[in-house]
Amino acid sequence: MKTTPLCLALAVLLSAAAAQAQTAGTWMLRGGVMNITPDVDSGNLSASSLPNTQIDSNGSTRPSGGITYMLDDHWALDVPIAVPFKHTLTGAGSIAGAGKIGETKALPITLLGQYRFGEAHAQFRPFVGAGLTYAKFFKERSTATLTAITGGNASTPTTLSLESKLGLTLQVGGTLALNERWFVEGMVAKTFVKTTGTLSTGQTIKVTLDPLTLSLGVGYRF
Repeated sequence: MKTTPLCLALAVLLSAAAAQAQTAGTWMLRGGVMNITPDVDSGNLSASSLPNTQIDSNGSTRPSGGITYMLDDHWALDVPIAVPFKHTLTGAGSIAGAGKIGETKALPITLLGQYRFGEAHAQFRPFVGAGLTYAKFFKERSTATLTAITGGNASTPTTLSLESKLGLTLQVGGTLALNERWFVEGMVAKTFVKTTGTLSTGQTIKVTLDPLTLSLGVGYRF
């Protein structure tokens, strides 16, 4: 079969395009949604308070994205990105029926090292990752319920703050190529992090958060 210059040029272009698929130097951008649900294990609020006074937190879903850079055909660096999450804090333990006692915004700042299985050009590539997350808490707000529980009043409401902390994150996920550029990516991650809440009354409470993170997004590879 005779090879024409046009066929040769097309073959070169196709091979060059294919070489962009998760090989060294590849950048991948994605956007989607992320849910973070804390697995709360609360300590007790320090004296003076009712015995077994604890807190809990709900999950939160926000728009998200991320940037991945391939160091070689298997190893990558990944930075998840998301809009700050808003979590409602509720009473637990002896004050489980108290309802909402506060809220906080949280921004997880994460850097992960990933290992991607399979060939660089495979349509589906599962991966595992590990790294560090800095859990930044800000704009904490308390409610009148917390003030009542801690013996305050309307003129001197009880306020709260949460200490920002660093924790370990483990990740598992996969990337499904739709074509040479576009892909779908999903992942599950577990972060091991603790924090300490401090009230304006001087009382403190230690809380293990250990959130579970789920994310799904569509990305572009270049």
